[in-house]
Amino acid sequence: MYWLLCATLAAALLVYHLTTTRRRRRLPPGPTPLPLIGNALALRGNMHHDLARLSRHHGPVMTLNLGLVTTVVVSSHAAAREAFAKHERRLAAHAVPDTARARGFAGRSVIWLPSSDPRWRTLRGVVATHAFSPRSLAAARGARERKARDIVEHLAGFARAGEAVDVGRVVYGGVTNLVSSAFFSVDAVDMGTESAHGLQEAVEEIILATAKPNVSDLFPFLRPLDLQRWRAWTGKRFDRVFAILDGIVDSRLGDTEKHGDFLESLLELMSAGKIARDNVTTIMFDLFGAGTDTIAVTVEWVMAELLRNPSIMAKVQAEIKDVLGGKKTIEENDIEKLPYLQAVVKEAMRLHPVAPILLPHQAVEDGVEIGGYTVPKGSTVIFNVWAIMRDPTVWERPDEFMPERFLDREKGVDFRGKDFEFIPFGAGRRLCPGLPMAERVVPFILASLLHAFEWRLPDGMTAEELDVSERFTTANVLLVPLKAIPIITSSEIQVN
Repeated sequence: MYWLLCATLAAALLVYHLTTTRRRRRLPPGPTPLPLIGNALALRGNMHHDLARLSRHHGPVMTLNLGLVTTVVVSSHAAAREAFAKHERRLAAHAVPDTARARGFAGRSVIWLPSSDPRWRTLRGVVATHAFSPRSLAAARGARERKARDIVEHLAGFARAGEAVDVGRVVYGGVTNLVSSAFFSVDAVDMGTESAHGLQEAVEEIILATAKPNVSDLFPFLRPLDLQRWRAWTGKRFDRVFAILDGIVDSRLGDTEKHGDFLESLLELMSAGKIARDNVTTIMFDLFGAGTDTIAVTVEWVMAELLRNPSIMAKVQAEIKDVLGGKKTIEENDIEKLPYLQAVVKEAMRLHPVAPILLPHQAVEDGVEIGGYTVPKGSTVIFNVWAIMRDPTVWERPDEFMPERFLDREKGVDFRGKDFEFIPFGAGRRLCPGLPMAERVVPFILASLLHAFEWRLPDGMTAEELDVSERFTTANVLLVPLKAIPIITSSEIQVN
């Protein structure tokens, strides 16, 4: 009996060893992790650059260990296509950073709720139907056009003085008002005691906090302790933002005037008991936090590439002049007549996506295989779209700014996540819900800036000297903020 027991135990150990070895062999390859911290030290620069460098050595599907969290990185369009085509449902949750759990935010936000949660389907439906449907976007078009003209008028003051302007800062402030006016019929700068700067600052701090190295994210069992106090710190910023947003809601509840905007739709749903009050303010925050950054940062990147490529800027301005003729005021609907401008926007998004690794996904079930490798349940899955959209097997001269590539392709490439070589907004059911607005507003603001002004670099700077290095935290921004001098053109309306 003793020898039989030993033989059985030995056989069991052999089977276990073979099974675990086979399982390990099926994991994607990757760099050797250090004890405890894993591969965290390999990601000390711009994460999308570091991931691309590692994937060139380890392959387009790669495993990293970040603390105790297994992370699978996808860096090719073929692997991304397989992941979304075969396993979208299993990957349709986001890996939630601990800071997003402050004040219970992750449990209310359409950004962080898993798509399997009925609350996510309800809130996503509200946003899609009442904020970003063609009908809703058409209804708010006048507000967006007014706010774009406000940006032009503000820049005209710098133009008259011959001063260089921080393009990103001006556009960010203008877009904040554009978003708030289009959705909530209020300018962020006119909300009483809190200025637009106060709102922007708090929102930016919350977003940046998610990018801070946090032991709670590397070692999930430590989350209850909040050792670095990042969750508590973020909670105070949430309190500040939601106090401002609650003020907007309170003001509207006491207003009998009909506005016909998104906020009115939200309050009607709240009155009907379909959503709660905290859903209203959380959706408002989601729109501010995600929509403003995406639009403003993209506009700045396009302007930087145009100033770096003056012949392309001249071609865009010539197209605008030819299409508009003697028209003094550009309208949003004019954008569909400007294919080269739209190609310029796509090319800037290809080279400099605002979210180069999107929001990391999470494998919520077993059974995910990508490229023949197992993606374990509970692991984080990162799609490095920066690397995917610079893949030399897909894109000719991938590091060059060539808008013509989007005109010459046999099949049109759009933003909607069906062409996996170009997915700046993601793909599948977690495709950015604000895409329909961004694809209208980004080219419209750019056309307004290029129609109203000629643009020059300051202090005798040449196009070749313009620095387009990237700095990535949660958004991919210019390392050196873009400064340029606007010069009013004779073709633009008289700006007061």
